[in-house]
Amino acid sequence: MSYIPSMTAYTQGITPTAPVKWRCLDGAVGVFWEASCKVGAKGYYVSTDPRVMIFFNDISAQFNMSNQSEGPGLDLRAMCRAIYVPAGVPMWTSACADHRFSHLDVHIHRDRLLKFLTPSLGTSAARAALVRPVEMHDIGSIEPLANLLVHEVDKPSRHLVYAESLVGSLVTGLLDIPIDDDEGWKYKLSQAQLNKLVSRAAMDGGLRLTVAEMAATVGLSESWFNKVFKNTTGQTPLQWQLGRRVELAQQIMLESDMTVTDVAAKLGFTDQAHLTKTFKQVVGDTPASWRRMHKAR
Repeated sequence: MSYIPSMTAYTQGITPTAPVKWRCLDGAVGVFWEASCKVGAKGYYVSTDPRVMIFFNDISAQFNMSNQSEGPGLDLRAMCRAIYVPAGVPMWTSACADHRFSHLDVHIHRDRLLKFLTPSLGTSAARAALVRPVEMHDIGSIEPLANLLVHEVDKPSRHLVYAESLVGSLVTGLLDIPIDDDEGWKYKLSQAQLNKLVSRAAMDGGLRLTVAEMAATVGLSESWFNKVFKNTTGQTPLQWQLGRRVELAQQIMLESDMTVTDVAAKLGFTDQAHLTKTFKQVVGDTPASWRRMHKAR
């Protein structure tokens, strides 16, 4: 399939540090970039077809991304190492520090992806996978594939079919494709991912995070996050967060003289009655009774 990607892109303050390497494949184009940027550098990108971005160095502390340019719903977040961007989804990026980076872009014709996925997934599941964005911080499983593809883009050494098979493996390794339900129990969050969730909850003062925010924190899709989270903790994300908020309430009541009403307000509960009900479900006692017992020790 002869394919030329159609993408609107605008950058400011981003400069290539080496000639761009690219190679046309069957229904896809691989592009390898090496670049540098200054603090305040910006970028805007949107394509009529899906694309994959793989960064070969961690730029989460230097680069932010969003799918909205401004407004109250702006979801500004750290740039992930691997990103699948569905067709038509815009991306804005901004640099918060000077840095150098390298990344692989793979632009793929939508029909090429459907043709590749449909025999194994079926048309409905394949179409669903193509419209779900994916962001991944841990790329240990797909980085070797990306490195092999970069080599074939830069200095081809094998038949074209080899590079095209690498594209298929790389994309399917990144796409959100649920496994069969009878296999789902095998997959759990890593300790590092759990630590990230705990840190994020603490950073936000124990207030309720959406499932989407929790999933983004560990670089998973919402549907997959829900499955592996329950496998890992035995709780739903909401149950787990309520437990964390009750733990914070206990800490505050032991370390201060704040009233139960004020603790409820601080931690985002509707009112004192809401905190009391939740606290009793988790701890088996009311906040006031629990505090008297533990303060007396």
